[in-house]
Amino acid sequence: MRTKIKQLASSYFDEVLQIRRHIHQHPELSFHEHNTSSFIIKKLEEWQIPYKKGVAGTGVLAFIESGKAGVKRIGLRADMDALPIQEQNEIPFKSKYPQVMHACGHDVHTANLLGVAKILNTLREDLPADYLFVFQPGEELLPGGAAQVLEDPTFQEHKPDLMIGLHVYPDLPVGKIGFKAGEYMASTDEIYIRISGNGGHAAMPHKINDTVLATAQLIVASQQVTARFIPTQVPSVLSFGKIEARGATNVIPSKVDIAGTFRTMNEAWRIKAHEKIQQIAQYTAKQFNCTAEVDIVKGYPTLYNAPELVEPAITATKKLLGRGAIEHLGIRMTAEDFAYYAQEMPALFFRLGTNNNENDFGAALHSPFFNIEEKALELSMQTMSYLAIELAKEIR
Repeated sequence: MRTKIKQLASSYFDEVLQIRRHIHQHPELSFHEHNTSSFIIKKLEEWQIPYKKGVAGTGVLAFIESGKAGVKRIGLRADMDALPIQEQNEIPFKSKYPQVMHACGHDVHTANLLGVAKILNTLREDLPADYLFVFQPGEELLPGGAAQVLEDPTFQEHKPDLMIGLHVYPDLPVGKIGFKAGEYMASTDEIYIRISGNGGHAAMPHKINDTVLATAQLIVASQQVTARFIPTQVPSVLSFGKIEARGATNVIPSKVDIAGTFRTMNEAWRIKAHEKIQQIAQYTAKQFNCTAEVDIVKGYPTLYNAPELVEPAITATKKLLGRGAIEHLGIRMTAEDFAYYAQEMPALFFRLGTNNNENDFGAALHSPFFNIEEKALELSMQTMSYLAIELAKEIR
């Protein structure tokens, strides 16, 4: 089976490469992936793979049935959306649209999953399971397309017994596949706080409520959440990246708005941290005779890789690509809405090396210069196809 998969991945590589370049050149923002969805459907129809469109708006589900009774179902997922970034790469397939770019590799993910679907469809008679292919919208924007896909009746009807996803990783060279068992990526919440008071002349602080000083104190005090209240073994981050105080050199505004992010690796602690943020904001504002309004928008949960899938996946990848292909990863405080699937069923989310080890294609995700060494696509098709077959043996 390994030999067949490698041969098919090699045979289909040029076609999948062109698919990736087409999607890269025609990026679409979260929940607006209409043309991307139509392009995916065109390919599925060409390959005679059944599908259901309109999932979570622009998403597509595709189905490959083994024809065998009593088998399990494996879910394979790719996200489709781009980012509001102006591409700076000078390449023949550069984004045609201003301020829209596939800067996070979702074009690669989508092209890869189409390639995997074609490979598994070719091997249909030899498959040990049924397969659900999830072309998902809106990974980059809360509430996240994964949560909406999970609620879709068609997804529920064909609900997988496990889910597999991958993500490009410019920190690794082509040929490396990264794995991490257990907690891998953080939950992510958006924090919005407004401090209000009676503003006025900055030269008369005794007659006003200093909303700016209260906000400054709040930002400092809030670091207690991650420095003092958190269990020492739980990674957490609380950062504020936006402060808006529409005053002047001699004017203290009546309100100041700040916005930030809270991330952690523990769902129970996450709830307690929200309470602490609320308490600190209210208490600090009161010290300055101000008030605090706190809005915490709950985002993606912690992404948990099932250990019972990670170890067999590593073993299978060694057989496929060799022992040197394995990279053991640490935790990441970035977030991924694939985490929603991992809450519902055993899941595996792994990383695909995409730089060429010669200081090329190493630009960070979400950079206007992000791109990949495209040879990675052949390895991604091989790896996901083989894992989709091998991990079917791990379902009980």
